[in-house]
Amino acid sequence: MNFDHLINRQIRLAQRPQGLPGPECWQHTEEAVRAPQEGGVLFQNLCLSLDPAMRGWMNEGKSYIPPVEIGAVMRAGGIGRVIASAHPGFAVGDLVSGGSGVQDYCLVPGDQVKRTGLTKIDPRLGSVTQWLNVLGMPGMTGYFGLMDVGQPKAGETVVVSGAAGAVGQTVGQMAKIKGCRVVGIAGGSAKCEWVVKELGFDACIDYKAGSVREGLKAHCPDGVDIYFDNVGGDILDTVLTRINRKARIIICGAISQYNSTEGIVGPKNYLSLLVNRARMEGIVVFDYAPRYGEAVLEMAGYLKEGRMHSKEDVVRGSVDVFPATLLKLFKGENFGKLVLQLAD
Repeated sequence: MNFDHLINRQIRLAQRPQGLPGPECWQHTEEAVRAPQEGGVLFQNLCLSLDPAMRGWMNEGKSYIPPVEIGAVMRAGGIGRVIASAHPGFAVGDLVSGGSGVQDYCLVPGDQVKRTGLTKIDPRLGSVTQWLNVLGMPGMTGYFGLMDVGQPKAGETVVVSGAAGAVGQTVGQMAKIKGCRVVGIAGGSAKCEWVVKELGFDACIDYKAGSVREGLKAHCPDGVDIYFDNVGGDILDTVLTRINRKARIIICGAISQYNSTEGIVGPKNYLSLLVNRARMEGIVVFDYAPRYGEAVLEMAGYLKEGRMHSKEDVVRGSVDVFPATLLKLFKGENFGKLVLQLAD
């Protein structure tokens, strides 16, 4: 099978950013599409997941995952449709999820199928964009971060920053389902209103409009038992002053710090962990890959029952708009899970 008539547009990392990744960090390339060899799969990207973690992947240095190499296609998760397969587990027309990269087409060699996490998805469980949100990597992060690291108990108070974002919305809704009191922190009145009225949070603090410290005093009068941190910085410091004994702090991200040219600053109030015999622990979603199926089935049931909602901010366009669209994350312009839709 010959695909030479198809052109694969790609976005490659040209240089490591200092601060926000500008146009100079990207290289736009094209190459011919090739058919898969034995055991391989070729799929067309339909939607790409744009996540704050991408900024960390662009940095050089040791982390939970190797950095994107200079000259390599930018790493991204996505949903695609198989257009050619030499693998017995995938057929033409299958919808698949995996590490697809910022490109129109993804060719996965046979020896890389497992490593890239390529899996078939069931559209009966949720829409394509939901498979990048509640049923995808953000949802898995929120689910296992809350349930395994946070270990919520009915009646406890859970605070989640980035509450209107992809991970935050899953955390808050799961906490409510498990019988907790949930207080979100988000930027802007529209996001806060949505978090309370649509997602069912008990309250939401608008960090752009007033004091987070005063908001926590008002909405968490009995203290904080679980804090799910997506932002780091001053908000993490403030929440640490309100935690209860044996509190659990889940470190998921620090989006307020990612583009700092001075490096990420750690918590100033960490001795609160000592005083309150509390625990702070990180969550890396890839550790839970063997268990994704159980979380998908549970939350797909909640979606079907109307007990959970999944909001995506979908930008339609070619891969060429990826660099500008990614910046929406760091300017707080996205409302919900940010998705770049490349094709129907």
